[in-house]
Amino acid sequence: MTDLHRLSIRELSDGLAGAKFSSRELTEHYLKRIAKLDTQVKSYVTVTAEQALAQADAADAAIKAGTATALTGVPIAHKDIFCTQGIKTTAGSKMLDNFISPYDATVVAKGKAAGLITLGKVNMDEFAMGSTSENPFYGATKNPWNLEHVPGGSSGGSAAVVAADLAPFSTGTDTGGSIRQPASFCGLTGLKPTYGRVSRFGMIAYASSMDQGGPMARSAEDCAYLMNVMAGHDAKDSTSIEKDVDDYVANLNGTAIQGLRIGIPKQYFNVAGLDADVKARVEESLKKLEEMGATLVEIDLNMTEAYVPTYYLIAPAEASSNLSRYDGVRYGYRAENPVDLMDLYKRSRSEGFGAEVQRRILIGTYALSAGYYDAYYVKAQKVRRLIQQDFLKAFESVDVITAPAAPTTAYKIGANLSPVEMYLGDIYTIAVNLAGLPAINAPVGFDKDNLPVGLQLIGNYWSESQLLSVVHQYQQATDWHTKRAAIAEENA
Repeated sequence: MTDLHRLSIRELSDGLAGAKFSSRELTEHYLKRIAKLDTQVKSYVTVTAEQALAQADAADAAIKAGTATALTGVPIAHKDIFCTQGIKTTAGSKMLDNFISPYDATVVAKGKAAGLITLGKVNMDEFAMGSTSENPFYGATKNPWNLEHVPGGSSGGSAAVVAADLAPFSTGTDTGGSIRQPASFCGLTGLKPTYGRVSRFGMIAYASSMDQGGPMARSAEDCAYLMNVMAGHDAKDSTSIEKDVDDYVANLNGTAIQGLRIGIPKQYFNVAGLDADVKARVEESLKKLEEMGATLVEIDLNMTEAYVPTYYLIAPAEASSNLSRYDGVRYGYRAENPVDLMDLYKRSRSEGFGAEVQRRILIGTYALSAGYYDAYYVKAQKVRRLIQQDFLKAFESVDVITAPAAPTTAYKIGANLSPVEMYLGDIYTIAVNLAGLPAINAPVGFDKDNLPVGLQLIGNYWSESQLLSVVHQYQQATDWHTKRAAIAEENA
């Protein structure tokens, strides 16, 4: 079959269970597509063909033996921030280009236990710090909708592989929008779960109080299948919450759109820099939800102006702390012929880290330094609590809150936006991470240049089922999630 890459996760699951095709055939199909098309997209850092085929054979045996799960034999791509035993795990950095993980991240281990086939590890912004996936060491990943544009970041490789049909779905991580923004830029569905819903064990840390793994796929239904595998308590992660996990697939029609109260923050739609096409597509999608029975409610989120400065104090401070372990001594990149220990430290870090990572380490170290800790870091944490309270007050009158996922569509590669311009592009996503809330992106159309536009829905704590259900029903009434870039239509 030449069109296996056009099948949904449900169709792949049913096809494998019904012996319409084998996992080996499916895996070989994707490996051929990767070999043919990824030279253009540049999404994979490592392709694990040999391991994938061995896993596929094991999956086929499990299916024949009747011991398969719903996802046994289905391929997946992992963001190269999740540790994978025996496979290079780089976090997109020269610093870890030689690092072979001795263990699997919990997300990867759960995928293996469910019978998923690992096709490889995909590109990202270095240490998840960025919005474009123009990686300084591994090169820029391209947006399948237009190869002159970025796929977003930091989970840009995770978005590009799905948008180009080089994997059926993928794992991503979201510290300030890194699932939702690339999902928006590439016309996909991407879910950032509640903080603590998905284990962070084995996920290389950027900002530990905000990092969260989640699924990226074409539809809410596809994301629900992966969430059923990813979600759950993990004793190895002290921030993992011990709370029952929903059956996200079974609950896809569990939330009634009729009577759903959707909050529209007036501050969000008056942001300077909000593209007219993005605003129009988002408003059209809200009108569609209103036609389906939802009620649109204007709300106030008064802390909007504090989002960017608060995030860009706390996240770099945590990055400064987390990245101090990369010193050229224990593992990772080591400068050659150091004069002394200080020279080893300085050159290993300056040669191993890219410019954006160095910038955030410096900002974070400054914010944590004596004399500035109380003035900056502590104050930012206090404002963070106010941002959380702002959301909780809004949820007293609405069920979900809406926003664009990003103020623009995908930038051109090499646009060389200033750091401040890049950070302001996170205006709609970072507050969700500061507050620890769940949020989802859904594709809702295109701009004048045929680049995808995304709608973001923000939920209250533990409302992943509700968000997936709302988007699923919207997707049953629209076809934006079925649109494919030209490169995805090519057969291998």
